[in-house]
Amino acid sequence: MSESTFAWLGERIKRRDAGSVFLIAPLAAFELVFFVVPFLILVRMSLNANADPGFYQPAWTLEAYRAVLASGLYRDLVVFSFKLGVIATVVAVSLALFYAYAAYRADGLRKSLLLFSIILPLLTTLVVKTYAWRPLLAPNGVLNDVLLGVGLIGSPIQFAPGIVGTVIGQVYIVFPYAVLSIYSVLSTLDWDTVEAARDLGASRPRSFLEVVVPEALPGIAVATVVSFAWSVGAYAAPSQLGSGAQTTFAMEIESLMLTQFDYPTGAAFSLLMLAAMLVVSLGVMRLLTGSIGGVEGV
Repeated sequence: MSESTFAWLGERIKRRDAGSVFLIAPLAAFELVFFVVPFLILVRMSLNANADPGFYQPAWTLEAYRAVLASGLYRDLVVFSFKLGVIATVVAVSLALFYAYAAYRADGLRKSLLLFSIILPLLTTLVVKTYAWRPLLAPNGVLNDVLLGVGLIGSPIQFAPGIVGTVIGQVYIVFPYAVLSIYSVLSTLDWDTVEAARDLGASRPRSFLEVVVPEALPGIAVATVVSFAWSVGAYAAPSQLGSGAQTTFAMEIESLMLTQFDYPTGAAFSLLMLAAMLVVSLGVMRLLTGSIGGVEGV
């Protein structure tokens, strides 16, 4: 579609005429059926009352919310989930910034290879590519064999199951999305601006920090929010590469819903965490971009 087509579509929507309503109707219907309705069902489920194990009574009560907020176990799960989210986000976004910059500066075959290598993991299912880390990080795995072979360690280290394996697996999951978010903004950067900074006496590190990073800030904000939200709600990495100590709130909700059949508590826990993650995400966007209404340049 050309720019004139998008401009025409925007004008039609702004006028709010019958044609614009017809154009957005399929999207509105999709959102209603697959997001709004399930969300309302979850809200209604959270207000029911617990009965015998596996059963609940239709009611309008906040009992499930009180149970979640009063539980020390759930608080510990939330604290660990947010710690994992912060660690994985910092590592993933930091590495993604340099990778995206390298892809931006590369050209020809090198650029194609860098971008293809970051898109390739997205073509593999989440569970398969997470499970593939287990033989690499196990005490008798490839990584330990290499470290023992070069003499860096004297005995095998248990990377997985454990916190190290969990972080590595989660960073691997969110890294492509962080790179693409930052690269989409860096691709619009005029390199002449960086050259001008260097002509005025800025060193390479200083020109990167004072020109490239501020220009990439909208992409960094998006990468941070996506990585954090996905990491806080992580399930695949901690379940495949973690031990019992690496249990996230998502794993506990799965247990409440599918093992304990405690639907009201599981629904209430889900909604409370959704609200907490939304508040934190908006705060991050506000901190990094100075606005919540949108991110320019993305």
